[in-house]
Amino acid sequence: MLLVMWRLLRGPTVPDRILALDTLNINAIMLLVLHGMYARTQVHFEAALVIAMLGFTGTVVLTKFVLRRDIIE
Repeated sequence: MLLVMWRLLRGPTVPDRILALDTLNINAIMLLVLHGMYARTQVHFEAALVIAMLGFTGTVVLTKFVLRRDIIE
């Protein structure tokens, strides 16, 4: 995750930074799911689901902004 943070902060291009942010999102989901399995609680799975939905939406919006320079059509 340290290398992903490096890519997020020092990425040469904006698409590299978006990809690093998406990778951090996937890592956060994985950690929440694993901790939820270990702790046997449902809250972690629900939080992982919310982070997954927000992360997907954020990635789509950022990619659309990079490609078109406009979010709302």
